[in-house]
Amino acid sequence: MTKRSPFKYFKTSPEIIRLAVMLYVRFPLSLRNVGDLLQERGIDVNHETIRLWWNRFGPIFASEIRQPRVQQLRAFSRWQWHVDEVFVKINGERHDLWRAVDHEGEVLESVVTKRRNKLLH
Repeated sequence: MTKRSPFKYFKTSPEIIRLAVMLYVRFPLSLRNVGDLLQERGIDVNHETIRLWWNRFGPIFASEIRQPRVQQLRAFSRWQWHVDEVFVKINGERHDLWRAVDHEGEVLESVVTKRRNKLLH
């Protein structure tokens, strides 16, 4: 089974989408600033479009970056990680935020649960 492209229904090329999202993530720029930078390069994109791209493709790009890095670190004999638990309020209700963090402080995975005894298996 072939993997479906996440860019299938977008008119803009994947390279431009990736550039816009990476500019927004990598540098301390607002969505409007990223739009201005793209405008200088002849790409007319609204800041709301960049926000949509960030919401849709940000997690995909992050997993693409994280996956090889985690595989490389697992091969490293002293690779360590620990689970961090924080209590947060969402809509006035207390929830548990569980995060797996490696020895460099990189968040590997995070899960929000309503009850403390329910974690992913």
